[in-house]
This record gives sequence, C-alpha cells and structure tokens, in this order.
Amino acid sequence: MSSAPRPTPPSPMAAMPRTLRRLDELAGAGLLPADHDLDAVAARYAVAVTPTLTALIDRHDPADPVARQFVPDARELETTPQEDADPIGDDAHSPVPGIVHRYPDRVLLKLVGVCAVYCRFCFRREMVGPGAETSLSDEAIETALAYIAAHPQIWEVVLTGGDPLVASPRRLGELMTRLAGIAHVKIVRFHTRVPVAAPERVTATLVAALRHPRLTTYVAVHANHARELGPPARAAIARLADAGIALVSQSVLLRGVNDEAQTLAELFRALVECRVKPYYLHHPDLAPGTAHFRLPIARGQELMRALRGRLSGLALPTYVLDIPGGYGKVPVGPDYLDATPEGWRVTDYCGGTHAYETAASGPQP
Repeated sequence: MSSAPRPTPPSPMAAMPRTLRRLDELAGAGLLPADHDLDAVAARYAVAVTPTLTALIDRHDPADPVARQFVPDARELETTPQEDADPIGDDAHSPVPGIVHRYPDRVLLKLVGVCAVYCRFCFRREMVGPGAETSLSDEAIETALAYIAAHPQIWEVVLTGGDPLVASPRRLGELMTRLAGIAHVKIVRFHTRVPVAAPERVTATLVAALRHPRLTTYVAVHANHARELGPPARAAIARLADAGIALVSQSVLLRGVNDEAQTLAELFRALVECRVKPYYLHHPDLAPGTAHFRLPIARGQELMRALRGRLSGLALPTYVLDIPGGYGKVPVGPDYLDATPEGWRVTDYCGGTHAYETAASGPQP
C-alpha cells in the first residue's frame, strides 16, 4: 500500500526575513498604507530597508525616527533651487573614475555604488542604487590605485560609495593588500551603515579582511538615533572593536529624527558605550528632495551649545557643514569667544560670561 508523498519542508532560507526593496513589500510589512502614491519616488531613488531596521520601526508611530530615515516620502519629489544632484562637488574633484581628491593628504575611493539600505536624505542619492554603476571594474580599480601610488601626499584612503562593506571579504582583503603595497598610504578608513543596517554581514571573515599589518584601519559607523544601536548592531560593532579596529561615527542632523538635545545625547552616549568616538555631526547636504529633513544651522548650533558641558567630551562630535561645490567641510558649532579691548569675553556652558584678559601685565623687559 503506497503512502502519499510527504510535502517538501520549506527551505530555511525561505523563512528568513529579507530586505524590503519594493513598495508593495513595504506596504505588506505595515510600513506604508496600501493606497500609497509613491511609485515616482521609488522610480527615481533606490529603496531598501533591511530586516534589522524593519524590526526597529514602530508601526504605531507615524513620526517614528527610524522609519523617517528609510521609508520613501512623497516630499522627495519636491526640490528647491539650492539643491544639486552633486551637492558636495564630488565630480569636480574626481581625477579618475572612483577617486575624489578634495583634500591634499587623503582621497575617497568609491568602490561600490550600492548600499545595504538607502537613506532618504543621502547626499549621493542620485549616484547610488541598482540603477547606478554597481562597482568599479577591475580596470577602474587599477587606474585608481595607480593614481594613489603616483601621489605621495596621499596618507589616507577613505573607502566609501555606496557602502564598501557590501563588497565581499575576498575583494576587500585583496584591496587592503594592494593599498598596503603603496608605501605612503598609512590609514584606510571605511565609511559604512552595515554594522547598524545589516550587522550579520560583520563576520569574523569580514573583520579580518579589513585589517593589514602595515595599515591602520578605521571604521566610521553611520548612526542617527540611539535606537539603531540595538543588540545586533552592538554585537557587530564589538566584533570590530575587539579586533583592534579604531571606530568613529558619523551622524546627520535631521528634522524629526534627532533634532532634540536629549535625543542627540542618547545617541552619542550609546556610541561611546559601544567604543565608537562620535566624530562628525553633519548638517544635511543640499541633495534633491531633502528639504523636509533640513533645519537652520542656528538650530544645530543651539543643540551643540545645549550639549556642551552636559555631555562628556568623549561624546561630543564636531558639527560640520560641507560647503556646496566641493570646497570641503568646516566646523559650524557655536562660538564661545567675543573679542574685547582687554582680550576676550568667554561664555561658559551655562551661559555665564567671564573676562579672559590677554593684555601684558607686570614688569616689562
């Protein structure tokens, strides 16, 4: 007597949560209403929300700060006259494909054009995503490395993109070996969202690929809200730190995400607890369709003033503006000094003022 064939059990991979890349997937996950009208946004700007980030979003909060960073918004199609597809002038400082040489002693190397997740405020949003060049060709990498080798003033190479940590460990390890062969390169820095957005990618193999005995490796972790630093992200960051990799952070000041002093304080303290030094707090760049994220520089200065003295110096980043057109970053934090005939008037973190006299006193030679 024959028995009916047993049903094939589902593949373990089929049950694993996947990155949401289509609007219907976002709607099915409760991140968008079923009657959304965002097709034009998704057609212009790449969409991807990883399982880790999806799990952090509060579906009952219409102003959820994690959702605001990654879920498409109709306002992304609204542009202002000041906005530019290349807001910080990468193209003006790109001598060969993949290289941006804006500062004398360092270059950006844009290895890939894709990310694990796509931020709705990204300053390279017109240049990254599945429709962009996904990675540098072997020929382009050779040209980029030849450029670095031919310029002995280049002390640091900053891997960016896209997100360099979406590349395979094999490819990253090979690149580190090639960079180590250029005598004047001493520092390699990786700018990444991966430890926060896709922490499972930060494996022992990946961590090993980021290190080379002749180079000092830094990883700049991008996080904008303390909730992003959940247990999976903290574990991924710990794997990097335990391997001796120096960690700094980059954050962007965003309306509706982190534009309150307490929110920033929680973020920066959480980063320090993870052994990550807060490095830069960026004023949002003038990328197309991002006006709803921007706030006045004066508000950023006010927030930084509120944090100074109330937050450990270890937890204070530098508030910076990337000058449109490719002229570089400048600090735009609050000023605590006013010149006087006798020297300076200094404002303390509580708002009190004090004289700091620099005029000569006592016996003169």
